[in-house]
Amino acid sequence: MISFHYETQFELPNEAQIEQWIGNVIASENRKEGEINYIFCDDEYLHKLNVEFLNHDTLTDIISFDNSLGNQLHGDIFISVERVADNANDFKVSFEEELRRVMIHGILHYCGYKDKTDEDQAEMTAKENEKLQMFHVEQS
Repeated sequence: MISFHYETQFELPNEAQIEQWIGNVIASENRKEGEINYIFCDDEYLHKLNVEFLNHDTLTDIISFDNSLGNQLHGDIFISVERVADNANDFKVSFEEELRRVMIHGILHYCGYKDKTDEDQAEMTAKENEKLQMFHVEQS
């Protein structure tokens, strides 16, 4: 089950559509959907988590805590809406597109994709692009 929680004024306008898309992405990676919580927050909230749990004193757009069991994905994905907005501006894409990219980035980590090396980052970006296209297909 995919759940959305809000620690800021932001709310997804299309939760059902996003939930279906994420479920389809999970299935496309031959994984099963478990309990996945998305928590939308601001920079301050996510920065505190970054310092407390990862010992990183920096701003970030996403932190995902993976509690997957075998092929079944479980976890909590925290997303700073402020960071996503700034990144969308920097990358010259819409807020919605950047938000979807970040949301699926967390799922891809649960599926085993990494992003620490240049090679891993290239693979992650390619997978993100592939999964973003799945959202657009559902729109038609």
